[in-house]
Amino acid sequence: MKDINSIIKTLVITEKISNQGDLRKYSFEVDRKANKIEIKKAVEDIYKVKVKDVNTMIMPGKAKRIRHKLGYTPNWKRAVVTLKEGNKIDIAH
Repeated sequence: MKDINSIIKTLVITEKISNQGDLRKYSFEVDRKANKIEIKKAVEDIYKVKVKDVNTMIMPGKAKRIRHKLGYTPNWKRAVVTLKEGNKIDIAH
């Protein structure tokens, strides 16, 4: 098993996810090779909460221009984690 600190890279805070805080859903940027079971264990160990469900998706990189050349930012993996009833992650803005 991988190190839990290398699985969860960062908490992704967007307007859409912030509005889903009442639904106990939180979004994380995770390692591309991590599976749902590893993500669940990492979130439970780091934040001391109980996870109900994990949904993952590969986010495509965006096209960026640097002078006259076209390039792309790297693809990344997002995990939307739903917590069990009564659990919450405190997000300091």
